[in-house]
Amino acid sequence: MSISRWIALAVVAFLIGAFYQYDLGSYLTLENIKSEQAALQALVEKNPAQFIAGYFFIYVAVTALSIPGAAIMTLIAGALFGLWWGLLIVSFASTIGATLAMVIARWLFKEQVENRFRNQINTINKGIEKDGAFYLFTLRLVPAFPFFAINLAMALTSMNVITFFLVSQVGMLAGTFVFVNAGTELAQVTNLSDVLSPGLLTSFVLLGVFPLLAKWFIDWVKAQRVYSGYEKPGSFDADMVVIGAGSGGLVAALIAATVKAKVTLIEKNKMGGDCLNTGCVPSKALIRSARHAYDNSRGKSLGFSDTIIDVDFKAIMARVHRTIAEIEPHDSVERYEGLGVDVEIGEGEVLSPWHVRVNGKTISTRNIVIASGAEPFVPPIENIDSVDYLTSNNLWELEERPGRVVVLGGGPIGTELTQAFGRLGSQVTQVELLPNILPREDEEFSSMVQMQLEIEGVHVLTGHKAQSVVEEGEGHALKVVDGEGTEKSIPFDRLVVAVGRKANTAGFGLEELGVALNQNGTVAVDDYLRTNFPNIYAIGDAAGPYQFTHTASHMAWFASMNALFGLFKKFKVDYSVIPWATFCSPEVARVGLNEQDAIAQGVPYEVSTYDVADLDRAIVDEEAHGLVKVLTVPGKDKILGVTIAADHAGELIGEFTLAMKHGLGLNKILGTIHIYPTFMEMNKFAASEWRKSNKPDWALTIAEKFHRWRRGSPAKG
Repeated sequence: MSISRWIALAVVAFLIGAFYQYDLGSYLTLENIKSEQAALQALVEKNPAQFIAGYFFIYVAVTALSIPGAAIMTLIAGALFGLWWGLLIVSFASTIGATLAMVIARWLFKEQVENRFRNQINTINKGIEKDGAFYLFTLRLVPAFPFFAINLAMALTSMNVITFFLVSQVGMLAGTFVFVNAGTELAQVTNLSDVLSPGLLTSFVLLGVFPLLAKWFIDWVKAQRVYSGYEKPGSFDADMVVIGAGSGGLVAALIAATVKAKVTLIEKNKMGGDCLNTGCVPSKALIRSARHAYDNSRGKSLGFSDTIIDVDFKAIMARVHRTIAEIEPHDSVERYEGLGVDVEIGEGEVLSPWHVRVNGKTISTRNIVIASGAEPFVPPIENIDSVDYLTSNNLWELEERPGRVVVLGGGPIGTELTQAFGRLGSQVTQVELLPNILPREDEEFSSMVQMQLEIEGVHVLTGHKAQSVVEEGEGHALKVVDGEGTEKSIPFDRLVVAVGRKANTAGFGLEELGVALNQNGTVAVDDYLRTNFPNIYAIGDAAGPYQFTHTASHMAWFASMNALFGLFKKFKVDYSVIPWATFCSPEVARVGLNEQDAIAQGVPYEVSTYDVADLDRAIVDEEAHGLVKVLTVPGKDKILGVTIAADHAGELIGEFTLAMKHGLGLNKILGTIHIYPTFMEMNKFAASEWRKSNKPDWALTIAEKFHRWRRGSPAKG
């Protein structure tokens, strides 16, 4: 805190202290005011302007310093100035004082509170930006809430001062009127409870509900506006129609069927969506085969002669498809129809907020869930359409291993495919526009993975932009340029495009209906996953913000419950603890903040690290490389985020995810028995590193002296 803030705090503390030291509160009691009413009335009649100015100043000071007396002074206004003049004077004095209290508290404490509780404050501020005026208005209408507490609470938010002033002015008017009016009959008031009777308080509480009802009414009016022109059916064929049978759509349909709702699931391609058919499952199957090839190439480290194995690429791809086929029944039409879901294989089209057409028939439904997923994004590279480039959609049709591969993209998908093709014998060049591959991870993890790729023979080009595809000799090359303008041509047999994914939101009626989209093309949803049509929801890759299979499933629960039971209880989607992993070698898994996120968000943190090279099991398995990095609240064991680079990192991150979700700190992990020797021990050792950095030196000094005394040794120092 700056010197000026300390001085201001001292002045405020002095004024409040003087109030209590000199017992100034005794002048602001009901008994004293009633006994002095005649004398005060004489002063008003003798010098009305000066008295009103003095009264106004004192009222502002009392409310600005949040000291008791505002209620009594409001009664005085009614007794001395009458109802309407008293109401006018108190209305402005109370609002000005409250605003000053808010501004002073904000100046003194907001920075410190934000630094300590930035995540919580950011969450609150999002709500304040959206509904803050309603919340404040509600609180101001109910005198049961201490006004000084409201002033201090709002000081810690991002609410605009002008908004605070105007809403307070209007919101406090009803309560001010009651008190000023009671003051006009001061002789009959024997206790403040005479003013705030239980009946009157109940009336205020009911009045306080009004803004919430008003908000509901405004939402209803907005809904009627978007629904105008569409006729709502009197009855419905289904409670919910789900468009898309990927991970999100499958879970949404399953939840609806489980709670005995009538649900129709529509899929235009294959059940299971991208994850089963073109994403998670085939890529991990390919990575497993590539891992076997790599392990055979480093046999000496395990006591064997290195073996160059014959890579049968066609057989490997056949295994990929066999893996898909083995998992396929989990997501099949037969299984879901057996669970009570009506499944339609065909292209669905949203005709209205309550009608979806598929396979020549129209289904009326109370709710629609958009789970249409995403597709690979292909950047506008000159002449790229002149080659049969590969994406995660068509890559699995390969039957021959390409000799030279260029992978465009250094994110998780690009990095996984880069390493897999390299380990299977292709000559691979990876091109990334940004300075690091895996750009969402901290630099040491990106460098760790890049170093491993280069050890395995991959050529990694970061900071290079793809410009065009050109003919070169009898084949093609990708022309790239670095930050200094130097051009390179990279010849290839196959070009893999893995620069990201874009939401599937076109071609099935959303545009015609007017469903709002975000700038990045995803469907715009609120905290309850509703679109601008309150009965239409969107989940998974179609909505974002995370494009993970497990996040889509997570969102599906919230959308389904809100759609089916939102009349009674709505649930805000929770993104507070989302883990993910990149399945390269070493695997990189993360949950919560990393350093670059914490710095960008201004979140204070401490770092504890554990080098996997010291782990016994990693040494035994010849996997002694990697890092566990934990961010915690300074001086506390509360976990802000964890990144792990190690074998099995995707599994290991689960313990930290559980801890963060349920508020368990590193001390709990440290106090949990972990089997020896396992990779899981690295989590405990990372917690131990935090404990070493936060050991209570003062207690250890006392313990040392205690033990010396017990041994009978002479004390030192």
